[in-house]
Amino acid sequence: MTEIQLVRRPSGAPTADLFAYVETEPPTVRPGTALVQNLLLSVDPYMRECMDAEWELNASLEGRAIGRVIESGTPELGPGDLVFHRQGWRTHALVTPAEVRKLDDLPGVPLSAHLGILGGTGLSAYVGLTRIAKLQPGETLFVTAAAGGVGTAAGRIAKLLGAGRVIGSTGSTAKAKYLTEEVGFDAAFSYRSGPIGELLADAAPDGVDVCLDNVGGEHLAAAIDVLRPRGRIAWCGAVSSYDHQAPAAPSNLYEVVGKQLRLEGFLVREHQDARPELYDFLTPYLRSGEIVSDQTIVPGFGSMVDAFLAMLRGENVGKMLVEL
Repeated sequence: MTEIQLVRRPSGAPTADLFAYVETEPPTVRPGTALVQNLLLSVDPYMRECMDAEWELNASLEGRAIGRVIESGTPELGPGDLVFHRQGWRTHALVTPAEVRKLDDLPGVPLSAHLGILGGTGLSAYVGLTRIAKLQPGETLFVTAAAGGVGTAAGRIAKLLGAGRVIGSTGSTAKAKYLTEEVGFDAAFSYRSGPIGELLADAAPDGVDVCLDNVGGEHLAAAIDVLRPRGRIAWCGAVSSYDHQAPAAPSNLYEVVGKQLRLEGFLVREHQDARPELYDFLTPYLRSGEIVSDQTIVPGFGSMVDAFLAMLRGENVGKMLVEL
């Protein structure tokens, strides 16, 4: 098997030389374990933070993955079973039944959706909109990093929930066009085309009710400026600060008090009980083709590091995945 290890900590934006591909013998299947051959691997923005301290150097890395059981020493997992687990960044993984979630066969739903709109990214969007911000029918929503995995899922889910107007910010005019023509956003803009505050004010002249923020910094500041009194912010991430080049908290944060806004951060891992609800809600729409799981799939395990760095640069549309 081959796995990828982090060999040095980043200083600023990560580079490929911080990682090493390491070949090892496949782990031995013992009673109570199963050997999984990985099929799809996820790269996610949170992994940039893991590089600073959480991930150990010269050791196996954590990451979301889908694989197929090829050898088993437990009756709970049989050869051929498809499972979700957290031992990504490698071609094979030794797992126990407690460490995996068996994936049901969902005719008409692509396997990749389990890492996309039905995975952690879709769950983040769903929890942020329904549990944290409590988006109501007819309300206006602003989504930052809208062309990414969480952002595209949020746009599609918001429309299914009855949002009146959905606005997104993204990194290019091509992505903005994708959001309006393919995902269903009512308006979208590239934050590189002008001051974010002005671009958002133009897109939402009557203000917004809810913001799902994945960026922080200037994007969050712009949202605070246009939010109506008693608006809500579900704060999911702060990609603008992950390389330590910009502060996550905006300078107008005190306006949360003056406008009586509600800002709540959340971790999707604390809301795993919402997953069955997400599956029940979205599966019929995926089967009918009314919605899709937006994704960018890069072929080959050797492309894993490049896919991760490309995702951090915003080169993906939807969920970034590596297919082995």
